Amino acid sequence: MKEKVKIGIIICDRYRRCAGGKCFRAMKNKKGAFDRYKNMDIELVGYTSCDSCPGGNIEYAVEEMIGNGAEIIHLATGLIVGYPPCPHITFFSDFIKTKYDLEVVFGTHPIPQKYLNIHGKLGTWENSEWEKIIQSTISNLKTRILYD
Repeated sequence: MKEKVKIGIIICDRYRRCAGGKCFRAMKNKKGAFDRYKNMDIELVGYTSCDSCPGGNIEYAVEEMIGNGAEIIHLATGLIVGYPPCPHITFFSDFIKTKYDLEVVFGTHPIPQKYLNIHGKLGTWENSEWEKIIQSTISNLKTRILYD
């Protein structure tokens, strides 16, 4: 029997009406940041937005997700690829790790190629901090195009 991991996903409030299609497809197919679970089953125990800048829902949503068994929190790819990317993403990660002692993963679905193109032109992710943040969602060209 495969090990099961329980995760929560926090999305950017700009996309609060997002139905989660790319995240859920990536979770099902173990793509992007979900590649790390290729030999495990994944159970989603929470999905919500940050509640707009500066992320007032981070404190309360994570606590509820833990009540549902969350072991890992994913900060969705939308926080990374938005225009501009979330200026609070590292604070969210540090806060969750410190207050709740949970692992935090940057990203969910692979970065769509169209976003990689524009952020490349803008130079958005050309520093060591952002290179670390995008690492688990960069995928390969073929996969990025599938998520455009």
